Amino acid sequence: MAEEKTFPMTLEGKEKLEKELEELKTTKRAEIIERIKIARSFGDLSENSEYEAAKNEQSILEGRIKEVTNMLNHAEIIDNGAIAEDEVAIGKTVTFQEEDDEPETYQIVGAAESDPFNGKISNESPIAKGLVGHKVGETVTVETPGGDMQVKIISVEQ
Repeated sequence: MAEEKTFPMTLEGKEKLEKELEELKTTKRAEIIERIKIARSFGDLSENSEYEAAKNEQSILEGRIKEVTNMLNHAEIIDNGAIAEDEVAIGKTVTFQEEDDEPETYQIVGAAESDPFNGKISNESPIAKGLVGHKVGETVTVETPGGDMQVKIISVEQ
């Protein structure tokens, strides 16, 4: 039997997914069921675009419910207690700088929590892979699709 994939995440990330799942199962599911009921009342389902759209949305919703449920069932909460304070790890916020560029700060999170526009990058991203396990003051080579870059780790915070 194949080993189940685990989803590393912070406790905050797990709680956020639990809230999303609750919202999907209660509010969103009820809204779509109501839309399907209303669309059915329009008559002939073969030419009913509202019905088709609602059924399609229902399918997408149920897929997301399965996806979130699977992530929560296989969540691995990250505990940084055994990791040095100045070492980059999942759940920590790291500030780094590439040569003459402005410093960049990101929290490294599991893929399920990734939100680059809000400063959260996946542990599976090239930048995170290059930084995890290194410490403040180190200069590391990060392999990216656009080519290698040298970055210096400026700070690490819990």
